[in-house]
Amino acid sequence: MITTKMMQQLWAVIESTNVSTLLQFDDVALVQLLFQQLKAKQEIDAQADSSLNTYIKSKLPLIRDTAEGRLSFGQDNH
Repeated sequence: MITTKMMQQLWAVIESTNVSTLLQFDDVALVQLLFQQLKAKQEIDAQADSSLNTYIKSKLPLIRDTAEGRLSFGQDNH
């Protein structure tokens, strides 16, 4: 089960990730990168592991759109 804290931390990881990384990595590499960064911040059990991977995959278009928006507005200060 994905907790609210996990969701908040995941989106914090996404916001702190360089825009070029979010836009240039292929889907598999990006999911792995975001998941590993999230795991470094908090312990994730096996059930949440699968759910988070599925969630990240389902949100890749939104993640990339958000990154493009940050790039358009010059907010990539990472």
